[in-house]
Parts: sequence; structure tokens; C-alpha cells
Amino acid sequence: MPSRSDPVDAGSANQPMDALKADIFCRIVDNFGDIGVCWRLARRLAHGHGWRVRLWVDDLGSFARLVPDVAGISGHGQVQGIEIVHWQQPMPSSLLSPGDVVIEAFACDPPPDFVSQLGKAQVWLNLEYLSAEAWIESCHGLPSPQPGGLLKYFFFPGFTPGSGGLLREPGLLQERDAFQACPQTRIRFLVDAGVPEALANLAMDGQADLVSVFCYPDAPVSQLHGMLAQRDRAAVLLLAGGAAPYLAAGAHGAAHVVRLPFFSQEGYDRLLWAADVNFVRGEDSFVRAQWAGKPLVWHIYPQQDAAHIDKLSSWLARYPTLPQVAAAHGAWNGECAPDDVGPALAAALDADTLREWGCRARDWSLSLARNPELADAVATFCRHRLI
Repeated sequence: MPSRSDPVDAGSANQPMDALKADIFCRIVDNFGDIGVCWRLARRLAHGHGWRVRLWVDDLGSFARLVPDVAGISGHGQVQGIEIVHWQQPMPSSLLSPGDVVIEAFACDPPPDFVSQLGKAQVWLNLEYLSAEAWIESCHGLPSPQPGGLLKYFFFPGFTPGSGGLLREPGLLQERDAFQACPQTRIRFLVDAGVPEALANLAMDGQADLVSVFCYPDAPVSQLHGMLAQRDRAAVLLLAGGAAPYLAAGAHGAAHVVRLPFFSQEGYDRLLWAADVNFVRGEDSFVRAQWAGKPLVWHIYPQQDAAHIDKLSSWLARYPTLPQVAAAHGAWNGECAPDDVGPALAAALDADTLREWGCRARDWSLSLARNPELADAVATFCRHRLI
């Protein structure tokens, strides 16, 4: 149960609003990050606010990895009370009539035939990528004039009260706390996921560090593995989502490599809750790792001209970090020589550092929960403009 100092979960206090109809458009660029965000938002608006949601997705194959029921859809269908549309060309004219709210995720541009039917009766949002940069607060909610007198509003997820906040389901932190408070529940989850029971017990007894890794192909997982293998303390390296396919499962010195199956979003949350430190990638996994209240290292999606490093630095400036943690992020994201990666990661995963980092990470998750919740913020923003 949460302590007296825990924030009230804002999402649990909201009553469903009027049954507005919303279209959410998603082009899958980052395999699972884009659709992960859009699917969470669709569910929050549909199940938390009573909206009728239509989710347009260009790649149902990737989507089906997260939500297996999507595999049965060819053109459009229903999954968990949400209409799923395979966004392809040409689109049937019967699907091109917009609802009350149009959300284009990450500037993906809805079909021109759909846009041509938009009017002042709709609220049109561009859901931007998550950023901790200070300038987003001055742009959040601003209108962008479009042809025909339409307005498209910038909507920025973020880490401050002046942003759109982060997606969080009602009761998430309480569910996390209950899971983390029960060693047997964590062991059962790990064993069901394919972790040998002896290793799960070793980690839950505090005799090994449980390290989860979900990353892009260029992450220096070999250096992380080599460092863990040479330590005096045991580590269980959990490779998720096909990470580092070149590493063989099994024991290598003090490091025990375990390959995990692909998780549902709910299952991946529990992996993050169970581990001692999480290496995550992209946007959706990055946010979920912060709700886990555990130490995390972010592998940020690379951008031209190293713009992603500025975003990483902006987040680290807000995150209650330690010098060793900042150095580990730089090493993990290619900001140091290969020979320096292992020592940088070793310093961050030192027992004393990890303990202090864990306390700060938990406090950080509680502080974030006092900010707006993204779906609630979207619903409130749109309701005010549709009155």
C-alpha cells in the first residue's frame, strides 16, 4: 500500500466524460515505441474517459507483437473496445469521416482525404515526442494555423506541470508497490517468464543483481556483459525483445544470461518492477521504467546531428542523478571510447551507488505522479475547446 507521502493517483479520481469520438493516427517508426504510446493513450481515453476511439496504424504486424488479437484484423476491427484501422492506401470512404478529436502521433500526417473533411467542429492535436527540454512548456498547447482556417495544436508530453505529463493508468503505482512487496510474486513472475528458479531465488535473496536489457542494436551490451562477468558479485542479465542476439544464454563468469520471450505491455511492466536496474530504449519503455521506481539507463533513439544527446542531457538535468549515473548514460549512448564503457557501467552498478540510485529513482517516480497524466490532460484540453 502507498504511504501517506505517496501522491494521489490523479487518473483514479476522474469520472468518464461525454462519449466523444477520437481518431488516433500512428505510423510505426520505432517498432514498438510509437504504437506502445498510441495504444496506451487509446485505452486510457476509451476505458478511462468513455471515448469512442479509432486507432489508425500502418503496420499491424508490429502492433500484433504487443497485442496478439490484432493479428486477426485485415482491414479494420475491434480490440478491447477500440476500433483498429489498417492505415493503408486507398482507404474506404466510409472510414474517412473524422470524429470530434483527431490526434496525429509524432507528426505522422493523417490522409489528405481525411484532413479535407476536418472543420472547426474538430480538435486536432499533434502529439509530439517526449522531451525534457525547457522550451516545450512555452509551445505546449499552442495552435498551428493550417490551410482553410483550421488549427492544429501542439501537445507535448513531459516531466513538469507545464507540459502534458506522462501516460499512467489509475492505480499503477499501488499495483507496482504490491508486486514489489511480495518476493514470491516476483519469483513466480520470473520463473513463468523463463528465468531458472535457482537464479530467480538468488536475485530475490539479494545475492545477485537482476539487470534487464531492452535496447537498439548498437548498444554496448558486450561491454556490459563482460563487466558483469568479471565482478565478484553475481548478476542475472535478462535480455528482452531480442536484445544482443550475439550473446549466448548461460553462465559466463559471474554473469548469467537469460533470454526472455516478447512481453505484453503488462508483462514488461512487471519485468521492470522486478529488476534491480533496467536498460531501456525509445519512449514508451523509458516512461514505464520511470514508473517502476528503479534505476534505469536510457538508450535514446538516435537523431541527426546528435540532437538526441541534447534531449538525453535535458532529462538527466531533471532526473535526480548521480555523477556515475550520468557517465553511464553517456557510455551507453556512445559518448565515450569503447574501452571506457565497462568501467563507467561498473561505477554506476556499484552496490553503494545502486542503493542510493534506487532511493532517488523511487522518489522521482512519486514526484512525476504529481504532474498531469497525459490522457487526462488530452481529455481536458479537448473538452474545453469543444464547449
